[in-house]
Amino acid sequence: MAQAQQRDIVIIGGGIIGCTTAYYLSRNPLYSSESTRITVLEASANGVAQGASGKAGGLVAKWAYPAELVDISFPEHVRLAKEHNGIDKWGFRFVECGTWEGVGEDLKRDPGSGVGKGGKRKSLEKTLGVELDTDTERINKRHPEGLNWIKQELTTSYALMDPTTGLEGTAQVHPYLFTTNMMELAAENGVKLRRGSATLHSGRFQLTHVILAAGAWSPTLLSSLPISATRAHSVTFRPKPGVDIAPYVLFTDIKLPRGHHASPEIYARPDNEVYACGPGDDSTLPGNVDDVEVDQTACESIREQVVSIAPKLREGTVEKRQACFLPTVSHRGGGGPIIGEAKTVAKGLYIATGHTCWGICNAPGTAKVMAELVLDGKASPRKLKRLDPSYFL
Repeated sequence: MAQAQQRDIVIIGGGIIGCTTAYYLSRNPLYSSESTRITVLEASANGVAQGASGKAGGLVAKWAYPAELVDISFPEHVRLAKEHNGIDKWGFRFVECGTWEGVGEDLKRDPGSGVGKGGKRKSLEKTLGVELDTDTERINKRHPEGLNWIKQELTTSYALMDPTTGLEGTAQVHPYLFTTNMMELAAENGVKLRRGSATLHSGRFQLTHVILAAGAWSPTLLSSLPISATRAHSVTFRPKPGVDIAPYVLFTDIKLPRGHHASPEIYARPDNEVYACGPGDDSTLPGNVDDVEVDQTACESIREQVVSIAPKLREGTVEKRQACFLPTVSHRGGGGPIIGEAKTVAKGLYIATGHTCWGICNAPGTAKVMAELVLDGKASPRKLKRLDPSYFL
């Protein structure tokens, strides 16, 4: 009998892309712990999901970007939740998502911009590729009946983000819980997690495959990657005991007193936690995810903006004030993420990064493709060609 092909796979980066890829590799029919060794290498002293993978909103949407990757990812999110009790383990649920416009109350304080100190404002590109609703009748729809944590009198208009997909076209997960559960499930099948940094020029390991999934830090290992880093601040609220927060995700447009304007994204979560994030900035990326600086003023600005329309959150407490860096593809042709084997750089080197704010949404699709490429030697569908590293490097 022929000996099984020996593989030694290292995934650089313990974020949602790296951990989910480890899970899919360990569940592939061609995987065997006897012939294949998989290691996730994470630089943080605090474990996996310490960057954007633990500090993002957790939106999963059929209308996300890019469409061909979403077509794989969305049904995989649904399948994973059913197979592993994602409802309880990582807060998977379908949720209504809409664009909300209105006027914020005057709290007698300058709400600020929410942009972090040390960088200029930068878009998070959340609505890239989205065809926003232009139906006047729908756009002028007033306050949704179930939206109990936004003051109704402040609402000017509300519209579903994408009415064509229905109420099962948008879902959410808790990103930290999803990522850590993916790593735990992978570990059950023999995947190892190691703390440490990497260099692609090191001869220390005899590896058959390297998967670069270090998010915004990926260019520090492969400088030719056209990826820039965008810092985003966020806060999480906890309302007073006994206050229930209805399941809505809002992309807001708030007109504030004294000429101020704000557009925080607000995510109600199943455990009654509410997450809100502000705009991005182009501040300098630190050497390690553990060294990301949190601008408290930016976090306070986000809090002020949100509570100007949500009295129930104003009466609650802020539990977390945090920041993370998102990887954005900066290429003459735009697009991204970058997914596939970087054959022009080195045989056996695979890239899985550049997901911007859609890393949570597109992790399962990316991971499924990575597992097929590494273990099967090919991936389907082939329409992901425009995400191939050869287009960007």
